[in-house]
This record gives sequence, C-alpha cells and structure tokens, in this order.
Amino acid sequence: MSSSSTQISGFESHTAAPAVISPLRTFYWSIRRELWEHRSIYIAPLIVAGLTLIGFLLGSAHLVAKVRSAESLGAMQLQQAVERPYSFAAMFLMGIAFLVSIFYCVEALHGERRDRSILFWKSLPVSDLTAVLAKASIPIVVLQLVSFATIVVTQLVMLLVSTAVLRASGMSAAPLWEQLSIFRTWLLLLYHLVAVHALWYAPIYAWLLFVSAWSRRAAFLWAILPPFAIGGLEKIAFNSSRFAGLLWHRLTGGMEAMIMPGTLPMSPMNHATPGRFVTSPGLWIGLAVAAGLLAATVRLRRLRGPL
Repeated sequence: MSSSSTQISGFESHTAAPAVISPLRTFYWSIRRELWEHRSIYIAPLIVAGLTLIGFLLGSAHLVAKVRSAESLGAMQLQQAVERPYSFAAMFLMGIAFLVSIFYCVEALHGERRDRSILFWKSLPVSDLTAVLAKASIPIVVLQLVSFATIVVTQLVMLLVSTAVLRASGMSAAPLWEQLSIFRTWLLLLYHLVAVHALWYAPIYAWLLFVSAWSRRAAFLWAILPPFAIGGLEKIAFNSSRFAGLLWHRLTGGMEAMIMPGTLPMSPMNHATPGRFVTSPGLWIGLAVAAGLLAATVRLRRLRGPL
C-alpha cells in the first residue's frame, strides 16, 4: 500500500498544470476566427480590385491619346488626367471596404446568436471583452490594412501597365511618375485610412456592434431606424436639424485631418494636418462614445443568449 500510494502521489506531483493562455494570444486567435468566418473581409476587396484592373486594361488602349491631349492643354490638365484613374480605384476600394465594415458589424454578434454558435464560443476560455474587441478591430484595423494593401497593389499594377503602354508607343513614362507622386500618394492614403476610416468612423462601428448584440431580429433595420426617428422627432418638435447635421458630419467629416486644395484626400496636392485633427473635439467625443458603446456591447454579450 505504501509503495502504491507513493507512486500515485509521485504521479500527481508530476501532473502538468493547465496551460495559461496569454490575453494577447486569445485576442490573436479571436481575430483569426473572424477572418475565417467572414471571408468577405478580404474576398470583396480582391474582387473589386480585379474588376478595377480589368476596366483599366480595357481603357489603356486610349491612354496615349488622353496623355497627348492633356499635355497640349497644360500641366494641371495633365496631372488631373494622370491622377483620375488611380484616384477612382482608391475611392472605389475604400467605399467597398466601408460597406463591408457596415455589414460585418451588423452581423458580427447577431449572427452567432442566431445560429447558436455563441454557446460553443462561450465555452472557450475567451472573455466577452476579448471577443468584442476582436470584432471591433476588424473594421477599425484589419479592414483598413486590407484596403491599403489592396489599393497599393492595384495602383502599382496600373502604373506598370501605363508605363509599358507609353514606352511601347514611343513616349516617355517619366512625366507619369512625376505627376502621380505615387509614394506620397500612398502615405496620404494610409494617413486618411487611419484618421478618417478608423478613428473618425469608430463610433459608427461601435453603434452597429451594439445593435448587433442587442437586437433579436432585423439588426440592420434597428441600426438605422433610431437615428431617423430622432432626427424626425427633432424636426417636428423644434423645427431644427442639429442631430441630422451631427450624423452627416460624422459620415462625411474628418476633414480636420488635412488641407484639401485638390479634390480627393490622397491627392499629392493635399497637406496632412495631424495636429489639427488630434486636437479636434469631434475626434475625442466620437472615441468616447465608441468606448461607451463597446463597454455596453461587452455587457450585452455576457447577458444575451442564443435567439
């Protein structure tokens, strides 16, 4: 008996303790889970980039004629002619990424409650805070990086195709590179994505995630009805549109991030003004609202069960 008890105690003493998973590792795998479940995060921008390149290739047959006609008009017209397809590609891809962000946020928490997979995910050693922050990081961080990388690759392919077409026609491609200022354009693009699409739009993403965790059905309808109802009530009761103007400023604002003598945020003519953007009250009020909504979303995920 003494020898067997000694062996049992020795076995128990050598039994490995449960592994402790760091919060950063669970956060990383939570993001991996979102990318695995919502493949439209990267598939939709890739499809749009492919369509953009196909359209650019079809239109490259008229590139030489457009450049020559623009050169005869002046430097400003040449720059606009060179920038136009690249700016359109960037705006198109950013718009698609924003739409993907909206639909992802509306579906992120409501979907796992609807298909009852929340029971499985709650059984894992992942806190509600980690799960919600991982979902919030998709539109704020991941989609912006995907959008930036997709735009850079798309514009680089467009630039190489344009260079090859001009060289094949006997024209120099140097004016194309000079007028486009591709590296400055990419820096302004990254700055615009971080400042506006990530930080400035953060309360929009947080509101959609909150509705996704709260609503039992028709999450997208519940996301847009309250703002319209509040705006309509204000108009009827006080004949004012301050709330509607506030929402419109949030959707189309963030212009404190740069001075825009050009037409688009990533135009080489623009000048970034991060100091003015960081000190703007609208940024910090929006981030405070986003933090409050995310805290409420964490609590809702903890309390709400499957539908």
